[in-house]
Amino acid sequence: MPDPGSHRYDIRRTRLRGELDDHGVPDQNADDAANELLQREHPPRPVGERAGGPLGGGGGVEADGGLRLRSSAFSGHTMIPDRCSHRGGNSSPPLERDAVPPGTEEIALLCEDPDAPGGTFHHWVVSGIPAEVTALDENAVPAQATPGRNDFGETGWGGPEPPVGDEPHRYLFRVFAVDTPLRLGADATADDLRNAVDGHVLAHGTLVGLFGR
Repeated sequence: MPDPGSHRYDIRRTRLRGELDDHGVPDQNADDAANELLQREHPPRPVGERAGGPLGGGGGVEADGGLRLRSSAFSGHTMIPDRCSHRGGNSSPPLERDAVPPGTEEIALLCEDPDAPGGTFHHWVVSGIPAEVTALDENAVPAQATPGRNDFGETGWGGPEPPVGDEPHRYLFRVFAVDTPLRLGADATADDLRNAVDGHVLAHGTLVGLFGR
């Protein structure tokens, strides 16, 4: 049986959710039911046994970092719309999060694919999001924010483009509430952002979407 947090586990969850949906279970109830069924079979491991923390790149299951991240375009562990893919429109998905802790100076954002053939591929790097901004509209970031460079070599959002025929890849959207201005430029990479937030994260949250071709 697949381990919780693994690619196979996520794919099984997505298929189970689809089966429930086909049987008339509403979207949110199907999400909850799929989670419950899989958690009965695979109880979560203690936090100390989980691979990777808020800055880890392994894409495993993470402890709650104090921020709930969600999107009106997809729910957790469901398919990201084609309009958000690199060749299907390349629109960044809308995102919404909880309020951040006192002392937050700015919000940073990453999106990464841990299932890419050559290793983790970074699709979105954004710093300088004001702490009071709790939502990003589709295909937009606040004027004060600074989009960095993704692994396509482009600035801003670079949507999913997994190899044709692969099982759907996971796309981990990560937000970090930090206690200091990062002052990163438009050429900042994911590594630059990770180094900048290290030791300054007050809270974090993760939303996982799937995409395949």
